[in-house]
Amino acid sequence: MVKQKDILGINTRSSEYLRLNKKRARLRADDKLVTKKILKRARVPHPKLLGKLKNQLEIDRFDWLKLKGGFVIKPVQGLEGGGIIMVKRPAKLAGEWILVGGKKVTTEDLKLHAMDVVEGRFSRNNIPDTAMIEERVETHRKFKKISSGGAPDVRVIVYNKVPIMAMLRLPTEESGGKANLHQGAIGLGIDIATGITTYGVYKGQKLLFFPGTQKKVNGITVPEWNKVLRMAVDTQIASELGYVAVDMLIDPEKGPLVLELNDQPGLSIQIANRSGLKRRLNRVEGLSVEDAKKGVRVAKALFASSFVRRVGKLPGDKTRVGIFEMAEIKIGKRKRYLVEAKIDTGAYGSSIDRSLAKELGLLEKENVLWRKRYKSSLGVQKRMVVKLVFWLKGRKVVTRASITNRKDLRKKLLIGRRDLRDFVVNPGRFKDSKMKGR
Repeated sequence: MVKQKDILGINTRSSEYLRLNKKRARLRADDKLVTKKILKRARVPHPKLLGKLKNQLEIDRFDWLKLKGGFVIKPVQGLEGGGIIMVKRPAKLAGEWILVGGKKVTTEDLKLHAMDVVEGRFSRNNIPDTAMIEERVETHRKFKKISSGGAPDVRVIVYNKVPIMAMLRLPTEESGGKANLHQGAIGLGIDIATGITTYGVYKGQKLLFFPGTQKKVNGITVPEWNKVLRMAVDTQIASELGYVAVDMLIDPEKGPLVLELNDQPGLSIQIANRSGLKRRLNRVEGLSVEDAKKGVRVAKALFASSFVRRVGKLPGDKTRVGIFEMAEIKIGKRKRYLVEAKIDTGAYGSSIDRSLAKELGLLEKENVLWRKRYKSSLGVQKRMVVKLVFWLKGRKVVTRASITNRKDLRKKLLIGRRDLRDFVVNPGRFKDSKMKGR
């Protein structure tokens, strides 16, 4: 159940987050041609530009027959998917084309549409615009059975160089092959840590099954998920936008490609994820994040959910553990360190002794997520938080742990209830009598 206080409303979005987007950065994000230049300079992959048409003369002179494969015509200053035509392929006769959806059009039809674009029919303020032509990205085989017409895209909201929330947008017949929710596309929330879909939204309503079927919307893995997250952060950095949604397509051969930026993203993504944006934004407020790699690590540590188990990725019942258990901490790519751990449901998060963490190399810069202030009986303390991977009773746990002073305690690792979702704790069960203690 999402708490009302965690939900980001349109007024708060405008007053607290959209104001972070400077006018210059907004204008560049609203212009799709400028966006392509920014992405090119930043070496961020994006669909290839095939042409740009500014007036009637350029439309007439353009060699339409040189377009051999699929392509897309769109307004440079367009919004919400208006004015976009998706051509699937040339027809048998020269000068005829097959649109996504099967309709046949002629070159003259395409010219007329391009003219509508140039005259400003689809622009933000009905002012003269430019029609751009770019390559059409094929649907990834992973999505062919769940989308209709066009290729699905992935939207990632980024703030402070951290991917905050993500959604897979699936075109439908109603949306005409476009991935815009307001035109009838389906949005599926994505677990940031795993790239697996969780819940859905359709026409503003919660969705558990694809419309007209008994097929669940959860359990779909987005290909090349880590690359998607890194590219989203790289794009935010290059755009200089403080709060932005990065929309990406996933090409079967080229992988993720950034399609466009949205400096005023909608809020339905919260319904698709059953989670509030406001809470997530608050959690990364003020964090020091150097680059995309660090931002992705922080996101996975903060926003990981237990959804993998709920969709059946971890089969079987919950594992039983006692108050004291042996845990294996992963060190690097191959080594593991065996340590006695205390299972403490009274603590929310996990913690590890500073001396042990130092011995294992967990205090190295690349493993440190952030430093945070904590209130305790000893007053306000500033603790380091590190990424931690360990195995407990054969189950892998990827989490974060605060660095504490446990030198006077026999158990150097404390596992809190946040990391015990897949376990049942039996307070009367001990591994052996020697492990009884603090």
